Amino acid sequence: MRVVAPAETLPGERRVAAVPDTVTTLSRAGHDVSVQTGAGAAGGWDDDAYAVAGATVVSSRDALLSSAEAVLAVQPPTERDIGVLRPGTVWIGYLFPQQHADAMRQLAERGVTAFGVELVPRISRAQSMDALSSQALVSGYHAVVVAADRLPKFFPMFMTAAGTVPPAKVLVLGTGVAGLQAIATARRLGAVVTAYDVRAAAADEVRSLGATFLELGLETQEGEGGYARAQSEDFLTRQREVLGQQLTGFDVVITTAVVPGRPAPRLITEAMLANMRPGSLVVDLAADAGGNCEVTCAGEEVERAGVRVIGLTNPASALPHPASMLYARNVANLLAHVVTDGAFAPDWTDEIVTGCCVTHEGKVLL
Repeated sequence: MRVVAPAETLPGERRVAAVPDTVTTLSRAGHDVSVQTGAGAAGGWDDDAYAVAGATVVSSRDALLSSAEAVLAVQPPTERDIGVLRPGTVWIGYLFPQQHADAMRQLAERGVTAFGVELVPRISRAQSMDALSSQALVSGYHAVVVAADRLPKFFPMFMTAAGTVPPAKVLVLGTGVAGLQAIATARRLGAVVTAYDVRAAAADEVRSLGATFLELGLETQEGEGGYARAQSEDFLTRQREVLGQQLTGFDVVITTAVVPGRPAPRLITEAMLANMRPGSLVVDLAADAGGNCEVTCAGEEVERAGVRVIGLTNPASALPHPASMLYARNVANLLAHVVTDGAFAPDWTDEIVTGCCVTHEGKVLL
């Protein structure tokens, strides 16, 4: 197949869906790979690196996309991109069909078969294609680095001749992949870490990383596929009441709670911020989904009651080199899963295929 990777055009998006390593892998599998000029520049890969790996570097975006049999991308396609795709083209990338309903309709009308990587089922067979997990790992790490940079205190404890400097106290809310990586990173930097999650299994995971699990005395909220289920407003109200009493002891709160396809649950109200010490931080990884904190502004830093609230948007893109390396492997593995003997031939009885296919044969499936 002719596989192409365009440069991303969304402002702030610095990742790329193919890196030289995956170009080599795809080429060895018999695919003809092309990338757009400058596609990997933000991640540290120049056009020569792609050429050496076996890719053709194409300057014209329209020419690249119009020649494609399969497109590997990060962000959903624009109307202009869709307009130059040939019928029968395969598109693999983030799609977010609920937020981009018009684009999904256009893809279907164009005869494109589109797979949304964010919809890959969370099963063991699909772990190598799980872009949500790989990018959450990057995001969790980045959140802690931002917190360590912005907090006007040390993260680790220091014992000096002038006295002892106590370590920072960090609370992580939500212990999916991003939360667990945030815990591990904060611990490496020397902070004292506590974490909370509504899922019962989270307690053992938190303790295995050397952190303390915060017991709020509330019922668990276990959902399907390893996610927490959407909580009722009554549960969230009780959760905020109990959690608000705990915030006074923490220098940093990192929130990571996201329910796929829904607005982020509101964990911290503006009133709760008054319980935190002046100079403390909230780093909100759910800003793109509306934020876990009531005052979060996506892409901005705001201050309330002496507490700074940082709304990180597209956090994985802040580290484009490792994020792209991981993501490119995810999409290459997904492409390999729907190709047999060099041709697009998905098994339509496979739950991986049906779980993440959004458009096919002129129809929007999800």
